[in-house]
Amino acid sequence: MTIRNLDHVFKPKSVVLIGASQTRASVGNVVARNLSNGGFQGLVLAVNPKYQAVEGIPCHADIASLPSIPDLAIICTPPATVPGIVGALGARGTRAAVVITTGFGQGAGAELKQAMLEAAKPFLLRLIGPNCLGVMVPGIGLNASFSHVNPVPGRLAFIAQSGAIVTAIVDWARARGIGFSHLVSLGDMAAWSRSPATPTLSGPSLPSWSATT
Repeated sequence: MTIRNLDHVFKPKSVVLIGASQTRASVGNVVARNLSNGGFQGLVLAVNPKYQAVEGIPCHADIASLPSIPDLAIICTPPATVPGIVGALGARGTRAAVVITTGFGQGAGAELKQAMLEAAKPFLLRLIGPNCLGVMVPGIGLNASFSHVNPVPGRLAFIAQSGAIVTAIVDWARARGIGFSHLVSLGDMAAWSRSPATPTLSGPSLPSWSATT
């Protein structure tokens, strides 16, 4: 697997949350709050036809209504909607998406997962997830996750399949003053392997990384 479009995941200039919600403690609300409060200086937008704004983030009726093309999309909508959303994002020009949505297991879920991959393929749209915690890049204030704690900026990149492991590590590290450059929860790993992260999350400025399942 190549590193194509990983820069849109780790260095986005704009982010859109699909499925933002005003319902307290819902995934769409927690992610919106994290995006709003993380300190990210880029453009943050949301999509949900029910609202004008969520956690201070301007909300739009659909992807076609967005005023600009987002680099990165965060998807928190029901699984049946995800393939269509991925296709619409790709057609609009978005090149990376984090699918937090669960429900892509066996049977109908597996068919939806394949449909999601097929929707992304023509646009070379990079997918993370589904069924993941999200992505955090503390150095740029990006918390595109439903983690209950903001990590401290640092020089260690951490990748895990399990969102529970990521949140446990963030809690443990924060209490000890340990910071991170990047944290990634891969979830079901529908379109991912460890290999692309190695050159992307290492080098002179990011010398350390760890991966675990």
